[in-house]
Amino acid sequence: MRGMHATAATAVNATPIGTREAWGWRGRTLGRAVATESGEGWLRLVSAPADRAGGKLWEGPQEAERLMPPAVPRPRLRERRTWTEDEHGYLAELYDKITTSTITTHEPILRKAPDLDDTWWDELGTALDAVAAVSSDRVAVRQEYLDRAMPQYLGIPIDTTVPAWTTAHGDLHWANLTSPALTMLDWEGWGVAPAGYDAALLHSYSLLVPDTAAQVRHRLAHILGTPAGQFAELVVITELLQTTTRGDNLDLEEPLRRRLSAITSPSTAPGATRSPTRS
Repeated sequence: MRGMHATAATAVNATPIGTREAWGWRGRTLGRAVATESGEGWLRLVSAPADRAGGKLWEGPQEAERLMPPAVPRPRLRERRTWTEDEHGYLAELYDKITTSTITTHEPILRKAPDLDDTWWDELGTALDAVAAVSSDRVAVRQEYLDRAMPQYLGIPIDTTVPAWTTAHGDLHWANLTSPALTMLDWEGWGVAPAGYDAALLHSYSLLVPDTAAQVRHRLAHILGTPAGQFAELVVITELLQTTTRGDNLDLEEPLRRRLSAITSPSTAPGATRSPTRS
């Protein structure tokens, strides 16, 4: 990956600077700051087996650059290159460099309360509303998956029909958000999802810090405090409980199950306004 990153830098006339490396999940991506003729940038390299080098994840950032409105703060994509070498395909993306830091550095789970002001929270709410309003045929979450996975991992009978669909970032966690100025990073997987999906994902990744989880619920109440928002929480809990069966996010399993019990209690369950089971 380091060798291919150097190849990518040459291809876009950039020179790596500094020593910081940002590695993605299981080493699939590598990002570094670079110097270019138009100023500093960030060069991100993505690797995949050659027969999987393309499609939705490959095109996500380019499509976000084309379709996301200015109200959505994100690093601007300057240039991209793709190539195949031996058994791997590569995607190099040159972005404007973001000078603020991500809220967490190595994982999506929040472990200590961040210092976020009213402006940050207001901008996040505005950005999520703007993302939700974007029209796209990209898909982040599929109904077919929910039909299969929700009863299996929630362990309860539930109507899996999504009450409303909107566009979502699709991977909104604390390592993809910066402060003190808000930026939303990593636009690979964005697309249509259950309404409230992004807010629900951020909330679930906050459960180890109850004060921040409560703040997410309060600040994004216009999203999470609705039947659709509660359903989105169940979707996210399903997905994260599934990851625990693979050995990931184990710290979240107990808090997720407590939150599941809270949502599905008779007074708060989505079934209080829509049928909780299928006939």
